Amino acid sequence: MRQPIHDIRYLQFRDPAGPCQAGSSLSITLLLPPDAVPQSSAVGRSVAAPLLCIRHDTEGEPQLIPLEPATQGDGDGTVWTVTFTAEKSGLYWYHFTLPAYPGATRIGRHIGRSEDGGAQYADEPRSWQLTVFDPVYADPDWIRGGIYYHVFVDRFAKSGEPVRMEGKVNRADWGGMPEYRPNKDGEILNNDFFGGNLAGIREKLPYLESLGVSCLYISPIFEAYSSHKYDTSDYFRVDPMFGTEEDFTALCRDAAARGIRVICDGVFSHTGADSRYFDVWDRYGNGAFHHPDSPYRDWYYFERDGYQTWWGIRTLPRINKDNPSYQEFITGPDGVVRHWLRAGASGWRLDVVDELPSAFLEKLTAAVKAEKPDALIVGEVWEDASNKVAYEERKNYFSGDKLDSVMNYPLRLGIIRYVRDGNAQALARPMETIMENYPARVVHALMNILGTHDTDRIITALAGQLLGPDATREEKATLSMDDSQWETGIRRLKIASALQMTLPGVPCIYYGDEAGMEGYNDPFNRKCYPWGEENRELLDWYRTLGAIRRGHGVYVDGDYRLLAAREGLFAFAREKNSACMITAANCGDQLQALPVFGNWKDLLSGDSFAGNIPVLPGQVLILEAVGR
Repeated sequence: MRQPIHDIRYLQFRDPAGPCQAGSSLSITLLLPPDAVPQSSAVGRSVAAPLLCIRHDTEGEPQLIPLEPATQGDGDGTVWTVTFTAEKSGLYWYHFTLPAYPGATRIGRHIGRSEDGGAQYADEPRSWQLTVFDPVYADPDWIRGGIYYHVFVDRFAKSGEPVRMEGKVNRADWGGMPEYRPNKDGEILNNDFFGGNLAGIREKLPYLESLGVSCLYISPIFEAYSSHKYDTSDYFRVDPMFGTEEDFTALCRDAAARGIRVICDGVFSHTGADSRYFDVWDRYGNGAFHHPDSPYRDWYYFERDGYQTWWGIRTLPRINKDNPSYQEFITGPDGVVRHWLRAGASGWRLDVVDELPSAFLEKLTAAVKAEKPDALIVGEVWEDASNKVAYEERKNYFSGDKLDSVMNYPLRLGIIRYVRDGNAQALARPMETIMENYPARVVHALMNILGTHDTDRIITALAGQLLGPDATREEKATLSMDDSQWETGIRRLKIASALQMTLPGVPCIYYGDEAGMEGYNDPFNRKCYPWGEENRELLDWYRTLGAIRRGHGVYVDGDYRLLAAREGLFAFAREKNSACMITAANCGDQLQALPVFGNWKDLLSGDSFAGNIPVLPGQVLILEAVGR
């Protein structure tokens, strides 16, 4: 039996194909085969029309809107269409319902979305998603076309003599293995420091500029016990081991002179137990743990036998984000987010943003935008962020009053699966989802990651030994890639980084990935940057990619068009006005041909092509049209 057709990858079926702005109209079209509804001899005759069944995410009952017969098909069916106005921001869900009539041969009375994105008959139809936004704030368009660089402060670069503090272990072996073994109480303290600081980052700004970096994303800098600083002790003070607020302002100032902005890491779901707010050791004198009358007492969840923690980690007491006092502390006129913007920051990356209630996130965003209208707010989300549900709440991050964009973990996973296994559809599918569900303003600011402080190093993920969930810390500490894996890893990382640099969004380099750093997840992905011992082949490659990206406007906000996703070949075009660039990669084991019109030059090799372009196994091309 022939299936109906409603494929939103093409404008003839939904225009606009992706998200739309609240109050705008869109055209929805359905092609039905002959046996779907009673056929008439002429278009416009009275027939039982299929219905568009559409509802807003917050509404229980859907609207049922009849489609109109538009044109007779090619003899094999009928084209039906309807115009719908999306009045409210948020998510809409829709499928089609068919009229009942005697003698029908179709299966089910509904048409829903199939697994491959097309349409199919179904008794319980899967809906298509329509994302509707209503931007309250102007886009921070300075991030478009740029490059993020993610620095883990203690491990990137150091300058001057290290600051020594009680209870902290100062390491003299820059590049050594971070401490990963639990202490005698079974705790991993994360209290070993290698001396990286803000002054060290400032000295390395020329290096970042050579990579084409435009936005420096730094791990938490606020006073905390640990080396990672996700256990905040004081939100208004730079940790003394990293420097001072003056050092931070100087970093932002000198970075701006090189065209680089700085965004901070905001950790607002928990604090440290050893903080002036919770103060488990009673060092500050007015903390919530020992003082029931503390102004911070209601920030936390106390129970008869203790207190609620963040994911069971005793040193991270969980914050009540609905507490008005806490919200004012973070978002008020003299609150945390405004303070550091005044000190020089250009935005925030929000840690575990799904744990922030929407009302709180809206206040936070309003405060940030009021202080600095072009500030950037990026959230840590690991899934499709457009329809994220957490803590029984639809987040609606892209409605226009919350996040500017998110960390793009689905793309990371797609690139790894494609490059490592040769499955082009593993990359094509998440790209299709992103383009369908994310507004363009979000897409062009996406933080496209390959590695972070929470994941395996990208070269390890691409070519290292795959470890199961039961792998021990000892195994992760001792395993390293052999010569064969290194050769494979460099080749695969070149392909992955070329895709990262040219797909829609903004690539983010996790410090040292460009130098060939390897390692499994935390803390083995948090070693020191190997100054003077970088893999020069990879470093030169990243600089070449950065120069290509800076030199072509299509990477700012150009359209994305998939050209091929088959048998190891993945190819796409980025287009804007008359400019066109093509990236083509082959992660299969057979030569593949990419048919194109006109003349093209590969900016990586310098080779010229016309007609069918051969893409060799293990090869990636970045093609520029010649003579347009």
